[in-house]
Amino acid sequence: MSVKIRLQRHGKKGKPFYWIVAADARAKRDGRYLEKLGTYNPNTNPATIDLNVDGAVKWLQNGAQPTDTARAILSYKGAMYKNHLLGGVRKGALTEEQVDEKFNAWVAEKEGKVQGKVDSLAKADADAKAKAFEAEKAVNEARIAANAPVVEDAAEDTGETPAGEEE
Repeated sequence: MSVKIRLQRHGKKGKPFYWIVAADARAKRDGRYLEKLGTYNPNTNPATIDLNVDGAVKWLQNGAQPTDTARAILSYKGAMYKNHLLGGVRKGALTEEQVDEKFNAWVAEKEGKVQGKVDSLAKADADAKAKAFEAEKAVNEARIAANAPVVEDAAEDTGETPAGEEE
């Protein structure tokens, strides 16, 4: 039996939400699966990915082949890297402690990058809101100035009598 790690679509029309599953290659896209490994939500920025890395690595070591998108997600979360490191353990080049140390360092660096992107997006959003507030404030001030009462006492300032009034 050939096993694939692939995405199983859920969610409503126009708002996809995916489960990352290990499934028989002959099964339908949204059909029966062997194990659910995680979820992927592309509707958020950055995309939300919840993955059981150890379960994915177990399937990769047993010969499961990820699809292109699933491979990108597994790489992003570090499952492919951990599988690579565990291959070094099988060959005797690394120990389990070295693998854990390298993987945890990689995860910490990756989380720093993701947090930096989240912070930059939040800052850009705050700047956009501040800019929109300033533009709205300027429009309101212009509207207030345009609707200000017109001074009709200008004739009294010049010493003339307004038309229609007699002294």
